[in-house]
Amino acid sequence: MLDKMSPNQRLMLAVALSIVFFVAYTAIFPPEQPVETQEAQKTQQVSLSNDGQVTPNAITSVEEASGHAISNEERISTSTSNTIVTITNKDFILKIDTLGRISSKELRQEKFNNKAGNHAQLIPQTGTKPLFIRFMEEKLNEEAVEVAYTASVNEIALGDHPQKVTLTQKLKDLVVTKELTFYADGHYDAVIKLSDDKRYFVYLGQRPQVVEQMMTVSGAMVYTDDELVTIVEDGDAEGRKTFTGVELLSAFDQYSATIMYGLPKDTTVMIERDRDNNPVVYFDAQPTMHFNGYIGPKEYKVLESINPVLTNAIEYGWFTFAAKPLFALLSWLHGIFGNWGWSIIALTIIIRVILYPLTYKGMVSMQKIKEIAPKIKEVQAKYKGDPQRANAAVMEMYKKHNANPLGGCLPMLLQIPVFFAIYRVLLNAVELQGAPWALWITDLSRMDTYYVLPILMGASMYYQQKLTPNNFTDPLQEKVFKFLPIIFTFFFLTFPSGLVLYWFVNNLFSIGQQFIVNAQFKNAKDAEIAVSDHAHKMEHKEMEKEKLEKKRAKKSAEKKDD
Repeated sequence: MLDKMSPNQRLMLAVALSIVFFVAYTAIFPPEQPVETQEAQKTQQVSLSNDGQVTPNAITSVEEASGHAISNEERISTSTSNTIVTITNKDFILKIDTLGRISSKELRQEKFNNKAGNHAQLIPQTGTKPLFIRFMEEKLNEEAVEVAYTASVNEIALGDHPQKVTLTQKLKDLVVTKELTFYADGHYDAVIKLSDDKRYFVYLGQRPQVVEQMMTVSGAMVYTDDELVTIVEDGDAEGRKTFTGVELLSAFDQYSATIMYGLPKDTTVMIERDRDNNPVVYFDAQPTMHFNGYIGPKEYKVLESINPVLTNAIEYGWFTFAAKPLFALLSWLHGIFGNWGWSIIALTIIIRVILYPLTYKGMVSMQKIKEIAPKIKEVQAKYKGDPQRANAAVMEMYKKHNANPLGGCLPMLLQIPVFFAIYRVLLNAVELQGAPWALWITDLSRMDTYYVLPILMGASMYYQQKLTPNNFTDPLQEKVFKFLPIIFTFFFLTFPSGLVLYWFVNNLFSIGQQFIVNAQFKNAKDAEIAVSDHAHKMEHKEMEKEKLEKKRAKKSAEKKDD
């Protein structure tokens, strides 16, 4: 089929496939944020009786507590709770409630504020929360939600040194102890002990919902010791999935994650689905359970400093193989420039230099195709009734002029993984949050509120099209191609400024490279014309000289005759 297509049709097919892939992959609408109902608000109100019993205003079913359907033998009732421990740090405020759960973590850094200017809250009000325990025995569950945990300390001012808090729940025939050690970088060590051997499950908690999702994946992730990553996206959870040999489990959004790691290798981790088919993650715990956790932004250097395995929680999708080294390079450039905007520009330059031979070859091929296009049309017209001979003649002409019909498309297609890898890097890099570049761009993770960068990007794309040679035979294809800058500008209006900056600078380098190629071809054409003119002049002189010689010979002959 490709053999029967013209070079223009092949080019359009490549462009169309690229655009379709781009739109399909990126045009994902932000998920609807949960609306807090009056019932959900009631769950925040509770009091403790004098004997330490939890006296909730409302009791919900296990499905509401754990976020997924539970079999009859695993059912549990749950109650509302209040705060028993508050841990304050310069970067965050963390709270633990009467059910021994991490019920709240507020980021105090301004760069993580939401659009309303409020501090980011990493723990959703609804759904399960980190360290929530569910027992297998129904009666034990019923008792567990009626007896509040007590804490060894109620307030902690967390500095550079770790601080420990012990939570204790004294049931009739069982004592539950949680020893939690918190660190300033956002991670914690956990030891859960039971006084008797009872089967129970520990929940990871619902994913953060800090920002409106923009063309990124959110849901749950499990990373195992065979370096296999399993991601269950919101809305795609089906049934129960089980895992062993787990290195980390994560519930994540675009920039933040709730993570647990350091589990024993034989721990069984499970992912269920809630009523909205979103993933709910928990693990089957041992009577004495040691593990670690982290709740916070997915900042590469922070995760790496805690434990290198945590960097696998940064999700890049299909292009992880290229995105990880690109981010490492971007981070290294940031160490040089100290500004993420200039680092993005430097990264763009490096990528363009590396891809220069490939893009140059494609541009040259397109120029050659343009030059022989009139001759190709003549051949196609000559053999209009015989497609086989026409194709053979066209291929012969390509070979004669050393022109590759796929030369313009193939380099562009080979660049797609690189473009999408850097696209994923810039879209998932929490480091860009609150990071200024210059002038009006004060946050590279958010859209340009003045739309200057998207408009410049669209204008540069349009100008690049004007410079790029084309020989469309179909007027409709040409019109569609001309509308691409407008379409891209529309999509880029709400894109993060850092991503738009990359595409704009990339376009500028494409324009410069096209200038060079066009100038080279023009010079070559001018030289060819000059050589041809010189040859014609020399030929003309030779002819004139020959005429003059003949004229002289004729006159000499006439004189002899006289």
